[in-house]
Amino acid sequence: MSEDPSPTARQAIFGSQEERILERLSALDPDLMAYVRDFAYDTVYERPGLDLRTKELLACVLLVSLGSPDELKTHLRGALRAGASEQEVREALLLCIPYLGFPRTVAAFAQLQALNEKKTPQPQPGSESETGV
Repeated sequence: MSEDPSPTARQAIFGSQEERILERLSALDPDLMAYVRDFAYDTVYERPGLDLRTKELLACVLLVSLGSPDELKTHLRGALRAGASEQEVREALLLCIPYLGFPRTVAAFAQLQALNEKKTPQPQPGSESETGV
């Protein structure tokens, strides 16, 4: 039996969100979805020279510069899925301050915080975690 092939960059970045993301893009315009899928991910992201972790950290910084919060959320998740540590993501975002300013960087950290809150189970009312016991 042969091993499963490595996931494509698109599969690695999107993970379980791939179908939802492609459906969202297709609802905007099917051709747009095809360009994003086929060119951005299946061509540009598959180029050699940089590992996927580095590409995703760069994508995060570029999306901060563009002020694109929805796409930033996807690529923050993608950077972590591609092997970047949370500290590496934070350092990449902090590097934005001298070039892009505080407002965009603060907004990016808010996106990272929201992503982390989704991953961390919230205490249930009356639980020991909630009451501090």
